[in-house]
Amino acid sequence: MQTERLKFIFGQFDHTSEFDGFEELASGHINDTYLIKTKTKPYYVLQRINHGVFPDVPGLIENKVAISQHIKEKLQHLSPKKQKRRILKFFKTNTGASYFRGDEGNYWNLMGFIDKSVTHMTVPNEDVAYQGGRLLGQFLTLTNDFDAATLTEVIPNFHDMPFRYRQFEEALAKADKARVEKAKPYINLVHNSREEMHILQNLKESGEIKMRVTHNDTKISNVLFNKKEKGLCLIDLDTVMPGIVHYDFGDAIRTSCNTAAEDETNLDLVEFNLDYYNAFTKGFLKNMGDSLTPIELKYLPLGAKTMIFIIGLRFLTDYLNGDIYFKTKYDDHNLNRAKNQFKLLQSLSEKLGV
Repeated sequence: MQTERLKFIFGQFDHTSEFDGFEELASGHINDTYLIKTKTKPYYVLQRINHGVFPDVPGLIENKVAISQHIKEKLQHLSPKKQKRRILKFFKTNTGASYFRGDEGNYWNLMGFIDKSVTHMTVPNEDVAYQGGRLLGQFLTLTNDFDAATLTEVIPNFHDMPFRYRQFEEALAKADKARVEKAKPYINLVHNSREEMHILQNLKESGEIKMRVTHNDTKISNVLFNKKEKGLCLIDLDTVMPGIVHYDFGDAIRTSCNTAAEDETNLDLVEFNLDYYNAFTKGFLKNMGDSLTPIELKYLPLGAKTMIFIIGLRFLTDYLNGDIYFKTKYDDHNLNRAKNQFKLLQSLSEKLGV
């Protein structure tokens, strides 16, 4: 049943390949993604976008297509072979649309599969950290002249600090007393951090930091490498939307420089990896340095600090709300995630002096 369904959907797109099978790619947590194998290469990636999570799926897909087309125009100097490995290619449907919507209401898009490529779930060494920084810097540089205001805001208020604080205060007001007591040190930390954690928001709103195209999901698993560990391109453009450079830099640092898993309960194991930070930043500035304003450059470390804080705040808020957003495996799972992020925040502050 699944095979015939995917074969039918694949057939709705404009290509010349013959369906031969599929393999589920299980790296994402929101969408369903399949590797479509054909009689002869190239292979394809077929993705169902979760319209329960994203309020405007057509806008999301149009964002991806527009950004990939913009990058293609910027990289016209590369050979066709290199372009295939450095640029995400999206296929239109047989009717010329950017997506196919099935009878069940699901939205599907199709892109080319980049063969002989690898991804990493965590950063294994400084070279990979450097390449991750280089690719993010390149992405932001290539899209620097794209009008971010034309993009759909696929997740409204995603990194909006006043919005996240309002969510926290509302959760705290109605939270279970036992949970409030357990979380009290971290609740106090959030209250005491309010002024500092609004610095970037205020600079953005005043226009002192420009709005750019941002990726908004810059974990290392969204960087594609070749077999020799050289970075090829960023993948998973679902959350591309307007933002500031500190969001992308900060979230990449948050996910790349934690010495432990995000829900590690032994906080002695949670440290900020300064070597990975330095390697990532070096790669990032190699491609991005000339595009940054002095004020953007000045606040990059605060970007890392802010993004660690905001995910810690979201975990804490969900804990106070009774675990209604993030999936949990036990009662205090979200609290332990919050503790983990706030320990990472402390370690970053000590090692970077911010």
